[in-house]
Amino acid sequence: MAELIAIYDLKGLNCPLPVLKAKKRLAGMQPGSRLWLETTDPLAVIDIPAFCADSGHQLIETAAMSGGHRFLVERGQQRP
Repeated sequence: MAELIAIYDLKGLNCPLPVLKAKKRLAGMQPGSRLWLETTDPLAVIDIPAFCADSGHQLIETAAMSGGHRFLVERGQQRP
């Protein structure tokens, strides 16, 4: 059976809110858990990958959607 992956609707929010809200949501998840982030902020295509790299999360997939983008993020290990 396919794993259900939650979708976090960040549409309508502009920089830096999508990253800040994603950071908070991912902090409450177990390492290895995955989350779809849906955004309409055009800067998210830069901000979300940079956030993942800086925070130790893995960006699994990026996809364009009507009016924005989707990012599949896997929660990384907690950093000290």
